[in-house]
Amino acid sequence: MAKLYDRADIYDLIESDARTEIIRKDWEEFLGNRKIDTVLDVSIGSGGLTLPLLDLGIEVYGSDLSEAMLSKCATKANKKGKSIELKCSDFRDLSCWEDRLFDCVVSSGNSLAYVSNEDVLKTLEQMDAHVKQGGFLCFDSRNWEMIQRENQRFYFYNPMFKDGNRINLIQVWDHNSDGSITFNLIYTFERDNHIFQKEVFEEHYNPFPKDMVIEKMEAMGYTDIEIKPFPCNVPETDFDKIDWYRVIGRKK
Repeated sequence: MAKLYDRADIYDLIESDARTEIIRKDWEEFLGNRKIDTVLDVSIGSGGLTLPLLDLGIEVYGSDLSEAMLSKCATKANKKGKSIELKCSDFRDLSCWEDRLFDCVVSSGNSLAYVSNEDVLKTLEQMDAHVKQGGFLCFDSRNWEMIQRENQRFYFYNPMFKDGNRINLIQVWDHNSDGSITFNLIYTFERDNHIFQKEVFEEHYNPFPKDMVIEKMEAMGYTDIEIKPFPCNVPETDFDKIDWYRVIGRKK
């Protein structure tokens, strides 16, 4: 089965100027008055969730496993008149960044669950190694506990429109016996009430509990840990009802 991450053209269909502005405003609100001038995103992908930081005057650096995604990210940055440093790397080994330190190290896009729970903890250690003293570690994640509790199977997106075509996306989630979840992503492309193209992708995730990563951050010396819905302007405050959340903590 094809992987969505191999198709930057399909992956980015969800993007729009309006969505980029929402993400920019969300970062602005989420970061608040924290002093952050440099951000490293260790799962930057094509940059849709991180490049809006450039508009806030923050220097952005990124690494990712996919060369295709990094190429798309560089193109987007160039369109903003910016040149950003990008490296091809698995976030479980960030040695490509040598001993460089950043004000904030991020894993964006619900990426941590692509690896085992054990490797999630290793990744947090790798990220921590590149956070300045007094800097921040940050990541976002689906609320896996809610998904598993409710045995959620379907996830719908609002229709997208491009070149006069309507694009529909639905995710069908298979809950596997080993506790992992397979996401089946089904795109249909519609014109004049007829579907002329269909793309199907499969992504595999390993759910992890929120407390596991929070306890790891605390063990690594992070304080002032804050958990907010993602995007953070979502009015819901009950974690059990939040679809997606983002965490940030300060390094002592």
